Amino acid sequence: MHKEPIIGIDLGTTNSCAAIVEDNGNVKLIPYKGGEYTIPSIFAIDDKGNELIGYEAKRQWQLNPRNTVYGSKRLVGRTFGSDVVDTMKKVVAYNMRPGKKNEVTLDVGKKEFTLQEVSAKILGKIREVASNYLKTPIKRAVVTVPAYFNDRQRQSVKDAGKLIDLEVVRIINEPTAAALAYGVGKGLKEKVVIYDLGGGTFDVSIIEIRDRVFEVKSTGGDVFLGGIDFDNAIIHHVLKDFAAKTGIDLATDPVAMQRIKDLAERTKIDLSARDEVPFNIPFITMTSQGQPLNIEMKFTRKMLEQLTNHLVDRTLQMVARVLVDSGLSTKDVDEVMLVGGQTRMPIVQDRLTKFFGKPPSKGVHPDEAVAIGAALYAHSLQDDTNLRIQLLDVIPMAIGLEKAGGAFHVVFPRNAPIPNAKQLLATTSMDNQTELAMRIFQGDHEMVARNDMLGEFTFSGIQQARAGGVQVEITFDVNVEGILSMRARDPATGREMNTTVRVTQS
Repeated sequence: MHKEPIIGIDLGTTNSCAAIVEDNGNVKLIPYKGGEYTIPSIFAIDDKGNELIGYEAKRQWQLNPRNTVYGSKRLVGRTFGSDVVDTMKKVVAYNMRPGKKNEVTLDVGKKEFTLQEVSAKILGKIREVASNYLKTPIKRAVVTVPAYFNDRQRQSVKDAGKLIDLEVVRIINEPTAAALAYGVGKGLKEKVVIYDLGGGTFDVSIIEIRDRVFEVKSTGGDVFLGGIDFDNAIIHHVLKDFAAKTGIDLATDPVAMQRIKDLAERTKIDLSARDEVPFNIPFITMTSQGQPLNIEMKFTRKMLEQLTNHLVDRTLQMVARVLVDSGLSTKDVDEVMLVGGQTRMPIVQDRLTKFFGKPPSKGVHPDEAVAIGAALYAHSLQDDTNLRIQLLDVIPMAIGLEKAGGAFHVVFPRNAPIPNAKQLLATTSMDNQTELAMRIFQGDHEMVARNDMLGEFTFSGIQQARAGGVQVEITFDVNVEGILSMRARDPATGREMNTTVRVTQS
């Protein structure tokens, strides 16, 4: 009987791709028509109300920017009031507003969508391409997320799978997946740094590989730093230059912005291979007298480096922090792996070479490593596999409770190994109290207000007694995917209490 395949999916901010381990043990990227291996993570609705995903959505983007959603991974699991959403509102043409639970809701083509629904559409497209290619229905996948995703963001990806009946068997971290692509089956004993600068997110992980054991020592990142920000630096410069010459602000014209955005990305890519490129867009707008105006300028690699130097600096500050967290020095690192399209930029490679005292390795393909690693891990989960991989990962930022006065009581510190469980004894603070409520947060700040709220947990059914007379033993459990669950019991009676987890969108 042919087993049902589990595919590996790299659900990216700008592009997504999938891979599978074939019966002969070879890993293969799943091709899309036209020989491409990646699918743009873009969802749109055209004038006729048709849903478009991937290349079809990208092709009509210039003419239909308001109903074309891109970069949505940056918004997944976020509340509408967060800084991230504020920043995104300034750069995207599609409309965002708060939903019932204060989550981000998008208006696309006269319909409303949650971010889970948009992620589900993209996952559905990848699954359809994979099913057609493999000629078998796909029901299960291992999906990757940035290492720096918090509990709520991870949960959102699982929920997106549920919406289309795709079982997300396991969520694994993107840098860890890339390390698998590099190290599986080579019998290595190495400490590697995975520097993953993708379209929308930056992650860095230090991973010790001991043959088939992949142990993450420390991880860090920024889910709001990626190729999009390098593009935005170019866009901002072009808008400023044009306004200085003509007094016209193009930022309010979505079609002009889309043309600039497209050329900015191409210019950035071209400058990785060349020192100078023209930046010309004819008929970008009209003067009030009806004279057509063009954008005509030149971009040099040096200019681009000056505009984006601060972004590269931010990545290196994170690399330094992660090294300190792991207790290793640059000399202890055997290889530095580059993952994500933005690492093709020469200055990124130069700065890393200086930082580590050796050039980064070319051991993995920057666009494909994550999907390949996810497929290898998917294969290792199948019943009849001969590939057993042990992943020892960590949580990216502390998880804890709100203490009196708004201080953060850490239950699991940053970089705590997972799976992991901790127990706390709590007690009642009022006479005859029958419920105990707790607010759980995740983040690296000492005050809970600066961290992300994961949810409110209520334990009911506590026996009535005077204040402090009842103890409740609370177990916090973080599973292999970095997702938290909790249970409570009364040690006196051994009774498990019912818990309700209300993941708030505050």
